[in-house]
Amino acid sequence: MTTSLDRASLGPPPLLSAPRRLLKHPRLMHYNRLAALVLTVNAAYAGLSRPLADRSLAHAALANLALAVLVRQQYVVNLLFKLATSAPTHWPLRLRWTLGKVYHFGGLHVGGALAGAVWFLALTLRTRNGPLLAVSWTLVALLALIVATALPAFRSRRHDTFEKVHRFGGWTALALFWAHTLMSAPGPVPVAVLAVVTFSVALPWLRLRRVAVRIERPSPHVALARFDYGETPFAGSSTAISRSPLREWHSFANVPAPGESGFRLTISRAGDWTGSFIDDRPATVWTKGITTAGVANIEVLFRKVVYVATGSGIGPCLPHLLAAEVPSRLVWATRDPRATYGDALVDEILAVQPHAVVWDTSRDGKPDMVALAYAAYRDFGAEAVICISNKKLTWQVVHGLERRGIPAYGAIWDS
Repeated sequence: MTTSLDRASLGPPPLLSAPRRLLKHPRLMHYNRLAALVLTVNAAYAGLSRPLADRSLAHAALANLALAVLVRQQYVVNLLFKLATSAPTHWPLRLRWTLGKVYHFGGLHVGGALAGAVWFLALTLRTRNGPLLAVSWTLVALLALIVATALPAFRSRRHDTFEKVHRFGGWTALALFWAHTLMSAPGPVPVAVLAVVTFSVALPWLRLRRVAVRIERPSPHVALARFDYGETPFAGSSTAISRSPLREWHSFANVPAPGESGFRLTISRAGDWTGSFIDDRPATVWTKGITTAGVANIEVLFRKVVYVATGSGIGPCLPHLLAAEVPSRLVWATRDPRATYGDALVDEILAVQPHAVVWDTSRDGKPDMVALAYAAYRDFGAEAVICISNKKLTWQVVHGLERRGIPAYGAIWDS
């Protein structure tokens, strides 16, 4: 493989001034800002509404927990992306830069969950009714467990446990909320809110189905899973699949081909589940939910974009490269691309990206991805960079470029 960039041109871009760099610090990313905004609004409500009646505490708890659930609903996520990406490209870049951070909506989930748990604890401390008190403290303990296992330090080390606690704990908490609400002689509004939340939680499972899959394995590292069961998802969406629906789910970017039915998923060996999937090559898997917009859908906010991918990160980029809705330039660093992903896939990529920068790490070593991304951004005249890689490198590229005044986007691993 060859690259279209001269290594001598890969000098580091200048940093922003210290005050502007501070605003680009990872601790101040939009995800955290949204969480802080929700908590601030709740604190203001608490301060301005004193003294708070029990009914006000109950309503505040329910409103925040409803926000936490509904903002994760796939139709809501797709709507948020649709609204944010409807801005025309002649709008100021600074505004489009901010709109592109729509995928940080998980901050609303975090803020709502934390605030809702605190409101419900305050309500429980006031409760004197015996049977209601038992339900309340059980729910407080369950909410505390859900919050504790969702903390980044735990979630990153024990993701499977986090997922199970969130799923089964969440269902149990919803049932307890129904019991608590009905025992508290509620009005129509809390019942209606709970009904909407319950339907939102159930909807993805109402679409559960077992489907056939055809798996190609160009190398022991990668599987290309092909589906054609009557759905052709939009470019840039993702599908959740499982071999055991009640245990664990994994989402992968859909790769539809223009003019063809069905889609592909690119699955690389990155743990026990993906390893066994590649080795076993199952004939069927389970799918559920609604195909959901992913981070790269924000490309339409910009006149030109650079896609930066490492390894199987090419999968989420490929549908956008094939659709060619926005002029783009690909930077892809991977080990021995043809041996790993097969000639067919590499040729398909180069057919739509003849000027792609393909860096063979087995031959040339690991590159400075920030410098490589910046060189492509500069030479292509792009307005933004979208990075699809592992967590460490994604954050390195995104924050490395943002601190230099370049709009950059990548997954934030908040699910």
